[in-house]
Amino acid sequence: MDVAILVGSFTIVCLMGMPVAYALGIAAILSALWIDLPLEAVMLKVSGGMSGFSLLAIPFFILAGSIMAVGGMAERLVNLAKVFVGFIRGGMALVNIVASTMFGCISGSSVADTAAVGSVMIPQMIKNGYPRLFAVNVTISGSLQPLLLPPSHNMVIYSLAAGGTISVAQLFMGGVIPALLLGLSLIVLVLIIAHREKFPKGEVVPLRQALKIALDAVWGMITIAIILGGILTGVFTPTESAAVACVYAFFVTMFIYRDCKWRDLPMLIARVVRTVGMVMIMIGFSIAFGYMMALMQVPAKATELFVAISSDKYTFLLYINILLLLLGTFMDLAPMLLICTPIFLPVIKQFGIDPVHFGIIMILNLGIGLLTPPVGPTMVVGCAIGRVSMEAVSRSILIFYVPMLIVLLLVTYIPALSLWLPRLILH
Repeated sequence: MDVAILVGSFTIVCLMGMPVAYALGIAAILSALWIDLPLEAVMLKVSGGMSGFSLLAIPFFILAGSIMAVGGMAERLVNLAKVFVGFIRGGMALVNIVASTMFGCISGSSVADTAAVGSVMIPQMIKNGYPRLFAVNVTISGSLQPLLLPPSHNMVIYSLAAGGTISVAQLFMGGVIPALLLGLSLIVLVLIIAHREKFPKGEVVPLRQALKIALDAVWGMITIAIILGGILTGVFTPTESAAVACVYAFFVTMFIYRDCKWRDLPMLIARVVRTVGMVMIMIGFSIAFGYMMALMQVPAKATELFVAISSDKYTFLLYINILLLLLGTFMDLAPMLLICTPIFLPVIKQFGIDPVHFGIIMILNLGIGLLTPPVGPTMVVGCAIGRVSMEAVSRSILIFYVPMLIVLLLVTYIPALSLWLPRLILH
């Protein structure tokens, strides 16, 4: 009955239209009242969940990505991508995907990537004769990559949800190969469609102009070196590298590129604070929700249930993927990580699955949900930029799910894709 109160109240409040963060808090409070637990214990978990030093990485990464997004970095990365793939048939679509790969190493956010790269690429693709729906589909599909590339703040959230026992640096490295594999699979699909539909070719960028474009973009690319280099060499912790990247992004944007005006900073900071506030409230309430789950022995009961259903870890992973794909269509990525990680972590340990590997599976799987109605925040942003309906995109994007699901299966059943790079570099 205890579990029914916790899960049932959360589900009912969500169905009433309450934001997920507040639904988590209300469910935790109602469950505490049901088992006669002092509410002070719940509030202490909420405040304690938001006070960890490692959590500072989240606002710093969000701020650094936002500064670079409005500071002209997306446009410069698009121009750099044109140098490499713009001359191929369907080159504008390939530029879109490659630009998302590069910008993902700065933003770490699917929605931010869609907003920044999409605002540049979708109008250009339409102007060059690409179908409007195709332009939107390529943009939002490519924006799945930043979730797997450092500095993905969702990896920080997964580490937090796991109790801080999983290295953020290992998660950062673990997502690189799956992200590149995803980008490559989307490129293959786009090339097939481009040749079938006879999409236009771009022009080869002259060498002199290509060098100028590369030099112009290199300032922003140094952000990647700061984040990854600082962490891998041990000079910075992930939190410290986020802070340094934030200062560097501000310097490049305001004094080198100068695409962002000083008068725009208050609005930028306000947007970042609003985003960070939403994330931190969700984290605090999810910690309280997880605390109630632990008191009610939900993780232990879940372990018993999954072991009873199947003693084979490959079958278990198949069940988990199906479950997460379904849940991801109704809830955002961050709350799903915060809710599901404490439940599944004891189970994966029982099956001998590496937590870093499982984290990459979860983030990729739930990331697909960002492109899936009825919630699909990334799809919403792409539709707004491309001026198309979610219904039209939902029908036309189906072919793009094929490479995503293939990569999900490969990442799920070939652990080396997620574990080889962390073991090579960090051990």
